[in-house]
Parts: sequence; structure tokens; C-alpha cells
Amino acid sequence: MRKIILSILGILIIVLGIFLSNSIVESKTRPKPKVEKAVKTVFTQTVNNGTVDIIVPANGNLTAKQRVELYAEVQGVFRKGNKLFKAGQPYRAGETIIRIDASEYYASVQSAKSNLYNLITSIMPDLRLDYPEFYPKWQAYLSGFDLDKTTPPFPEMTSENEKFFISGRGILTTYYNVKNLEQRLSKYAIRAPFRGILTEALVTEGSLVRSGQKLGEFINTDVYELEVAVSKTYSDLLKVGEVVNLVNLDRTKTYKGKVARINGSVDLATQTIKAFIEVSDSDLKEGMYLEANLNAKQETNAIEVDRNLLLENDQIFVVRDTVLDLIDVKPVYFSDKKVVLKGVPEGETIITKPVVGAYAGMLVKVYKEETAQNIEQ
Repeated sequence: MRKIILSILGILIIVLGIFLSNSIVESKTRPKPKVEKAVKTVFTQTVNNGTVDIIVPANGNLTAKQRVELYAEVQGVFRKGNKLFKAGQPYRAGETIIRIDASEYYASVQSAKSNLYNLITSIMPDLRLDYPEFYPKWQAYLSGFDLDKTTPPFPEMTSENEKFFISGRGILTTYYNVKNLEQRLSKYAIRAPFRGILTEALVTEGSLVRSGQKLGEFINTDVYELEVAVSKTYSDLLKVGEVVNLVNLDRTKTYKGKVARINGSVDLATQTIKAFIEVSDSDLKEGMYLEANLNAKQETNAIEVDRNLLLENDQIFVVRDTVLDLIDVKPVYFSDKKVVLKGVPEGETIITKPVVGAYAGMLVKVYKEETAQNIEQ
């Protein structure tokens, strides 16, 4: 009997516990959370169509506009000059850069000049008897003949008899042989064609120089050229003489240049054309890397915005009464970060920074500077 009573009490306690727990659960009320509608803040600007300069970026390395590769046309020993033949050595225009020993060849030239002088002297008695009217000018030629100077040109022969008389005695042949020898003698000294600097020296004083051997390189340091590759799209927009802004690699200094030449052919591999920009500055050195901004053209009634604002189907977002909307635009030029657009209505409010998850009809709040100041305070 005792076991039965205890069992009944246990069952009652369990049922009562279940009942009480259900009552407690049902009595607990949870307030439903209010779903707040998120309104994103956007940055905007009012469209003001105007003239946009389309600037084509390009880059390259400077090269000297005037460059001379020095080659030996004769053979001999390289003689020491007033200046050391070393890279970095400056020379004035007309100053001797290289002098090759020509003592032996100089003697042969003098011998040929002496032979010419003797030939002319030998005909003077006959010339005085047969053609006395030509004698004075040839006598004056002999008087001005100096073996230590360049052979002077013959006096003008105005008569056929005079030409036959001079040529028949082999004087013309001897004269041109002498001039040929003198021309070759001048090749033993290489002079600077312009003011510049030696950038490469491949021989040293006292070494044997052979004909056809490269001796070095000489450049003009006053004017440089920048060769840049420009897309063929802008080949008809570039103009010779156009002013170009150049900047160095560190962007610490800018230079002014101008388009000197434009290649007439398109590179088959890259579909670009070569443009050559001329620039002068005392700080420039050959091989320097510069970036150029070519003013290709001016696009009227257009605006320039960031490229990431333009959607794939040539549309951009605008704000109308705090709601986003899409409009069609016409992109006319793309750069690395910007795009030039046409067809944007004047006075339209466009966003200036991308909005994540944006869609047409989305409710937004326009960012204002006054709001930002209040938040900061």
C-alpha cells in the first residue's frame, strides 16, 4: 500500500512540474524586433557640362637628339691630346676629340703638293709665250701657294684653250690627287661637330687604332628627345609643335616639351605610333625616365568622372528625390582612372563614389558637409 501511495505522489509531482513549466514558458512574451530600413549615405555632385581636355599619358626614356658614333677611317697610333679621352669629358664645337699620328702620311701629302707646285712652275714660261693673257692669274696662284697650308683652288679657267693647256700637262690630275690626299689627312683628327660630352670611350691614348674601329660616342647635351608610343586612335589628334607636360619618375620636377615628329607608320605588334617629344633642360640626362601628358583634343559639352562609376551597359547612377536612378551616357575616352562622358543632362545630380549593392529605386541620403561637421562636434 505504501509503494502504491508513493508512486501516485511521484506521478502527481511530475505532472505538476510539467504543467508549471509550460505555464512559465507561455507567460514569457518576447517583443517583436522592429526592422529598421537602412538608408545609405551617398556623395553627389551637380553636373556642369563643359570642355574637357583629353590627355593621353605616355612614357619613355630620354635620348640625345644629336648623337655621333666615332669611328676611325684611318690607321695609326692614338696620340694624347689636350684632354683625356674619357667618358664624361666635355668638348666645344670644333675642338679636337681624337688625334691619330699622321706624320708618315703627312710627308707623302707634302711630297704630292711639292710635285704639283713644280708642275705649275714648269708651264709658266710656255704659258707666258702662248697665252700671255692667262699668265698673271696663274702667277698670282703660285705666289699664294703655301706648302704648309691647304692647297688653294685653281683660278677659274674661262677659255677652252686654257683648259686644254693646263689639262694636257697633267696638272688637273695631280691637283685632284693632292686634294684627295689632303681629305684623307683630315681624317687623322676627329673634331667635335657641336658642343657636347663624350658618353663612351673605347680606346686609350697610345693604343693602335685600326680603320673601321669604333672609338666612342659623342652627344649634344642641350636638346633631348623622348620617344613615346601612342595608340593609333589618337594618331589624327596629335599635332607637331603641340606643347607637352613632362614629369620625372619621382614627380618632383616638371618640364615643358613639344612634339617634334610623328611617325607615319603603325607598329604591327602593338598598334601604336611613335611620337618624338623635344625637351631642353640643364637637369636632364640621357636615359632619364619621363612621363608625358599629350593634349590630344578638347571634348566639348562633357564631364569627367571616375571609371568605377560607369556601369557595364554605359549607365551611371543619379539621385532624384533621395532615390537612385539610372541614366544612359556616352563614354568618349577612357584613361587609367577617369572616363569622359557625354549625354549627361545639365544640372543632374550624380553620385561621385560607388555605392555597394546600389540599384535603381534604392532610397539614399545625400551627404552634406554641415552634417559631417555636426557629427565631428
